[in-house]
Amino acid sequence: MTKRFTGKHMTAVLVGGFGVVVAVNFTMAALASSTFGGITVRNSYVASQKFNGWLEEAERAEKLGWGVDLARGDDGRLTVALSDVPAGARVSGHARHPLGLADDRELQFDATGGKRHASKQRLDDGRWTVRLHVRANGEVWKGERALP
Repeated sequence: MTKRFTGKHMTAVLVGGFGVVVAVNFTMAALASSTFGGITVRNSYVASQKFNGWLEEAERAEKLGWGVDLARGDDGRLTVALSDVPAGARVSGHARHPLGLADDRELQFDATGGKRHASKQRLDDGRWTVRLHVRANGEVWKGERALP
């Protein structure tokens, strides 16, 4: 003898199915928000209006033809090696942790001879995104480099 499929059975199937979907969604949302702080702007509309200006600035920096290489030394200090940059260049930077797990850090660099500059501050191990500013002869190069 077979049992009849009743409205109670259908209710249990619907509640169970939607319950699983809701539980998975809440779990994924909790994991996503706890592991990635994200990058925010104060006003996304204003940021979108500045976007084309940022692209033009990046194109100008690219046309300069300056080479900028970033490395981390064993002591935790960063080294910037410049190529095709006029003498007397000044370097500064801003380091941020891509996952927001560590506070942002401002970086100052001193010339160490030739076209190399070393940071005054140490940077903890881990992944960092460093935004560099190189100024020479009234020109400014801005760019980002990732440190693994």
